[in-house]
Amino acid sequence: MTVPEASELVSGILAQIKDNTSVDVVVAPAFTSLGSVAEHLKGTKVALAAQNMHWENKGAYTGEVSPLMLKDAGCSHVIIGHSERRQYFGETDETVNRKIKTAVQHGLHTIMCIGESLEERKSGVTFKVLEKQLTEGLKEISNTLISIAYEPVWAIGTGMKATDEQANEAHAFIRSWLRSAWGDNSADSIRILYGGSVKPDSIDSLMAEPEVDGALVGGASLKADSFARLVNFQAA
Repeated sequence: MTVPEASELVSGILAQIKDNTSVDVVVAPAFTSLGSVAEHLKGTKVALAAQNMHWENKGAYTGEVSPLMLKDAGCSHVIIGHSERRQYFGETDETVNRKIKTAVQHGLHTIMCIGESLEERKSGVTFKVLEKQLTEGLKEISNTLISIAYEPVWAIGTGMKATDEQANEAHAFIRSWLRSAWGDNSADSIRILYGGSVKPDSIDSLMAEPEVDGALVGGASLKADSFARLVNFQAA
């Protein structure tokens, strides 16, 4: 969105969710809108995230945005490893790891995205893929300031959605990995979000699943009414 469009959207969202104090909300506009949206969020409980960042604080990296720039713009969160970054821009588990290390170092809460392709799911290697992404992406990282977003690549922007049971099963696997890697306390406290064609008409049943702690929302976040309905879900 352009800066005026993003400002209008976040104003509309805030008006509809202002009475909801039970859900943590983070919005992640494009880099160009971060400053404007940050102004709208002042005095609210809604946090600001960037959609990506570079792993270096400064240097000759034309076109990249550093963690210091994000904090200066008002960000407290950052999304790292989104499937579109992996698919179209060469993001790897190694670069995800480097970015998360830097983000955590600067106190930015990282939403780490992982997920399998349709071919990988059909081949029955979903859990193997998730394990590799977790192991390599979180190498030498503590559990500080981390959330995990499970977003099956085949469900991003396609209209396809993992069933509630499929999402819960994947989240349970991730929780089990976290328990083995970081212990019970971390596994129980880290939020695992589902991303992949999340819509207002499916949010209630999704959030009723025991392992689903929240949602990473794409297209349905681009209209205030739609996004507010997701925030104001009613778990069955």
